[in-house]
Amino acid sequence: MGLGRQIVALSGALDRICRDAAMACLVLMVALIAIQVVARYGLSDPPGWTEEGARYAMVWSGFLGTTLAFRRGADPTLTSRALFSSGPWQGLGFALRAGAVGLFLGPVWYVSVFGPGMDPARGFLARTAVRSTESLGIPLIGFTLALPVAITVIFIHLLSQGLAREWTIRGSGEEPL
Repeated sequence: MGLGRQIVALSGALDRICRDAAMACLVLMVALIAIQVVARYGLSDPPGWTEEGARYAMVWSGFLGTTLAFRRGADPTLTSRALFSSGPWQGLGFALRAGAVGLFLGPVWYVSVFGPGMDPARGFLARTAVRSTESLGIPLIGFTLALPVAITVIFIHLLSQGLAREWTIRGSGEEPL
């Protein structure tokens, strides 16, 4: 299997992992909210950890869900995808989408991982690694990691979509994503 096909396969595997993890986070969030409601109104003694846990489960499910929407073309766009879905405009449409994704998410990913001077010790993740959550007392990086993970998966999906498009143009029989 060539590198292009491996990247497309990786994109599919990451999509399944993100889907399952997003669903698990949603189930966890609902369960924690249910515990919070029962404890608040039934026992008049709500634990703080349920609210914090539900909040972080919501963050992870939201970022993982974003990767699912991106891969399926269900993310917000400025123009109709139908304008660039086939014909001579297909390449331009992909280039515009890739450029917009890179311009928007590239700097966010960079600041998440690196700080000024490409120093990882000054990046967003490093700064949150030394802080703990209020109620749970666990390192905050476990939750802030959701952002660069989601962006990395989106970049892999974007690369995969470009490669799948190239396979279609070359007539290999592969369908675009």
